[in-house]
Amino acid sequence: MKLIDNINNILGSDIGENLSSRSKLKIAASYFSIYAYAALKKEVEKIQELQFVFTSPTFVADNVTDKFKKEKREFVIPKQDRESSLYGTEFEIHLKNQLSQKAIAKECADWIRRKATFKSNNSNAPMQEFISIQKPEHSLTYMPIQGFTPMGLGFEKGNAISNMVNCFDEQPMVQTYIQLFNQIWNDPSKVEDVTSEIIRHIESVYQENPPERIYFLMLYNIFKDFLEDINADVMPNDLTGYQDTLVWNKLFNFQKDAAVGIINKLETYNGCILADSVGLGKTFTALAVIKYYELRNKSVLVLCPKKLGANWTNYNANLVTNIFAKDRFSYDVLYHTDLSRKGGETLGIDLAKINWGNYDLVVIDESHNFRNRGTFKDRETRYDRLMNQVIRQGVKTKVLMLSATPVNNHFTDLKNQLALAYEGNAALLEDKLDIERDIETIFRRAQASFNAWAKLDPAQRTTQAILNLLDFDFFKLLDSVTIARSRKHIQTYYDTKDIGQFPQRLKPISFRCALSTDQDSVSLNQIYADLSLIKMSVYAPVSYIFPSALRKYEEIFDTRVEGKGKLRQVDREKSLQALMTVNLLKRLESSVHAFRLTLNVLKKNIENVLAKIADFEARQADDEVSISPDFGYDEDENGELLNTEDLIGNKLKIHLADMDLLSWKTDLDGDYHIILGLMRMIQPINAEKDAKLQHLKAHVVEKIQNPINANNCKVIIFTAFADTANYIYEHVAHILLETYGLHSAKVIGSDNTSTIKTRVGSRQSYDMQGLLTLFSPQSKQKADIFPEEPREIDVLIATDCISEGQNLQDCDYLINFDIHWNPVRIIQRFGRVDRIGSSNSFIQLVNYWPDISLDEYINLRERVENRMVIVDMTSTGDDNVLSAQANDIAYRREQLQKLQTEVLDLEDANTGVSITDLGLNDFRMDLLGYLEEHPELERLPNGLHTVVPAQPELGLNAGVIFTLRARHPESPNSQSNRLYPYYLVYINQSGEVIYDYTKAKYLLDLARKACREKDHPIPEAYEKFNKKTNDGQDMSQYSELLDIVIHTIQDVKAEKDIDSLFSGLSTSALVDIVSGLNDFELISFIVIEEC
Repeated sequence: MKLIDNINNILGSDIGENLSSRSKLKIAASYFSIYAYAALKKEVEKIQELQFVFTSPTFVADNVTDKFKKEKREFVIPKQDRESSLYGTEFEIHLKNQLSQKAIAKECADWIRRKATFKSNNSNAPMQEFISIQKPEHSLTYMPIQGFTPMGLGFEKGNAISNMVNCFDEQPMVQTYIQLFNQIWNDPSKVEDVTSEIIRHIESVYQENPPERIYFLMLYNIFKDFLEDINADVMPNDLTGYQDTLVWNKLFNFQKDAAVGIINKLETYNGCILADSVGLGKTFTALAVIKYYELRNKSVLVLCPKKLGANWTNYNANLVTNIFAKDRFSYDVLYHTDLSRKGGETLGIDLAKINWGNYDLVVIDESHNFRNRGTFKDRETRYDRLMNQVIRQGVKTKVLMLSATPVNNHFTDLKNQLALAYEGNAALLEDKLDIERDIETIFRRAQASFNAWAKLDPAQRTTQAILNLLDFDFFKLLDSVTIARSRKHIQTYYDTKDIGQFPQRLKPISFRCALSTDQDSVSLNQIYADLSLIKMSVYAPVSYIFPSALRKYEEIFDTRVEGKGKLRQVDREKSLQALMTVNLLKRLESSVHAFRLTLNVLKKNIENVLAKIADFEARQADDEVSISPDFGYDEDENGELLNTEDLIGNKLKIHLADMDLLSWKTDLDGDYHIILGLMRMIQPINAEKDAKLQHLKAHVVEKIQNPINANNCKVIIFTAFADTANYIYEHVAHILLETYGLHSAKVIGSDNTSTIKTRVGSRQSYDMQGLLTLFSPQSKQKADIFPEEPREIDVLIATDCISEGQNLQDCDYLINFDIHWNPVRIIQRFGRVDRIGSSNSFIQLVNYWPDISLDEYINLRERVENRMVIVDMTSTGDDNVLSAQANDIAYRREQLQKLQTEVLDLEDANTGVSITDLGLNDFRMDLLGYLEEHPELERLPNGLHTVVPAQPELGLNAGVIFTLRARHPESPNSQSNRLYPYYLVYINQSGEVIYDYTKAKYLLDLARKACREKDHPIPEAYEKFNKKTNDGQDMSQYSELLDIVIHTIQDVKAEKDIDSLFSGLSTSALVDIVSGLNDFELISFIVIEEC
């Protein structure tokens, strides 16, 4: 007997010296590696045969088929280690990183077919590990051993403290081991043959791989932890039958992915924000999720703005316009404003009796309306009531939020919405997330990063710049609870053959019309000049209270805001004055008619107050003035400017005796005479002389006579105001009907009407959904809903009550009769016709701008909006609003300039941060779907590659995308690598890194683009690669590229470390994670070959 210490003498060398052409090699071990074969290739070629027994069950069939059960995964993981050892254990990684795996595998598989037989222990009974060399003249046995691997053979250093092996040459003892081996070998109850399975697995290394398989191998490794957490409790249950519902089968593939992802997030984290871009069908996606929960007997509440109510009430009622009537939706619908009401009725629901705490799922449409979390000590806001009575009380409530703009200029917006999901108790979510910091800290740091980004020049203020500043934890949090995809993302990464493409956007047409057709009529600038002189004193009575009486009213009207001091009524009034000025400006931009109506309202308000003052002075009675003025607009029309709930409060009752009536009367008289002057200025401008109205009529006629798509006369005319919509309808509809026989409709939320007065065979008129169905018969399935109705509507005049949640893609022409002050609204309007799957080849956007220069227009807006900043400061608690707004002017000018010449996407027009396309949910859903069909993915070896053709137009230039894993994942999370411990790097053939690991999401997108749905190897690509590498024998060029990639990771990490050291945020410097090639395992690589 001799001792082999694997330091001075090596076990592998000793075995090799004792092998000859008369030897039979018998091995009982837990591991077999092709690299051990490679190390002894010359010696094992000489032997007669190899008999190998896996000492634990390896490559034997499983009885368990449910791959998502945790019990099974705990059992399988150590077994998978044994199976994957075929391709090298972790201590042979530097061998694998020489990229020689394919050539070695091919030679090994050929040798096994000729000389080797493998069997596996098919029980869980333990078995000793040893190696015996049987020779006629002198046999040997080695034990104990640590597997047939380079590490076990002593060629590589492992992590064992010692690796000493005894070599027995006493023949009686050696024969005892050989007889034991033969006894086990020949007992079918203890072992079964797995040779063919071994060969099949080794062949998978050197056979050409379909691109799709390598893409999913990459995803499987990256998202392995996600799979570990997946079980039946957090994924949709197929037994509910949700896949058989009408709404599910109406969804496109990308919507189904989103619905499954939402259900997974709701079950895992209790909340989700769906923030897909305009035109991607968020409403239908949400309906599919709602139906899933209804099938599980859960009660559902939809909270939406009043103007969008019809979008939801259409599907939970027994109406002919409800295309999902057979699904029998039963959710309740209430409005955001109902959270401020204690009584009354909405849609048949008595608000005094409703059990707010009994909803299992709450779907909040336009959830960004709840982004301001102002908490008042003396009253409950809508946000408070939603949190306290709907979410915290009663049953455990899940929250699905729908929003095209979940983040504005403050990450607080997003935090407040997320707080609804975790009931305001961040610990509930933090316990479920693998994050280093608490949620409060994550958002505080994100806001600090945003503030630093906002100070950059507009040219430097790119999406990538803000992404580089944000923490790894922020992306992790975002990815856990949001789904947000852009239309570009869907077009690029989903197969849209069955859906169709987005129509081509023509260059927008811009018009600037004077107020009047008379040359010498008043101009906009003249009116603006007078408007700026109006003090709106009728809306500011508190400003005129004598100082001696002021304290009494402060105690009544001022509101204490939690953590932010007082919100004074004086400040409220200043904001209200600014709001009314804004309202007048916006209505003037919209139409002379709407402006005239508002001036009348303002005039009447002033007259009423002056009459009360005159009456008081005549009688000297102790009268009160009650200020609850008529604002002349619907709350929904100005909801984006200010939250009137926090601004206006209830009626203000002030004793006139406590007021400086002389000053107030003077200011009221001043305002009154300015208003009379304005009314005289515009009095000559009737409909016939209204230049903008007359231009619109001519332009609509021109479109009808010269359609941009064959035989399509349809036009949508959007306006912000119902008064303007009424005005346009009154002067356009009858002309189109009489002259061209075309029907028109007006949809403004209530009082909707049409030139089609009644339904066929009925005295009833069409409701809003009916009118929209007649306007867009294909997308709204008119043939099924109104089969008897031959008529259609061709011109639709609408307010923003249909700017969201409606598919009107039969139309190809959209006119903005007024430009909404929020550019996002313009994009949302256009999203009604700019939709995937449209039957139109082209679509046109037309904008009517005020008749002044763009710079004048922007400066005017800035002046007016700066008067409203006080409200922003109170609602956000951010004291940097003014400087942030100043930074925004250049950006906004740029966006409005772009709107003159192109149609913006929502993610481009956001004045703040877009979270679109940052999430990884699509990849997880991809992986889950693939694993259901291909469970063998779990057993694929690492180090595999595929070859795809270059597609420069998609960003796929010749090169390699490497996927690597850091071998020491216990090191701290890399701040700049959200896939850590995995690294993706894209390098071209000449050794220049195209994208480093910090662009992880983009690299995953590229890999998906290159490989998805390519389920066969591509000969024109791999043949060229094989010729270049001598069929994998010469991988020196790619080994060099891999070496450059490793050095790039080191360099980028060092650069990020230094940046973090001086950023004032946390630092990853001085933490040495990467030192060289052996610190990484090669997971896979995608070769992109010029063909």
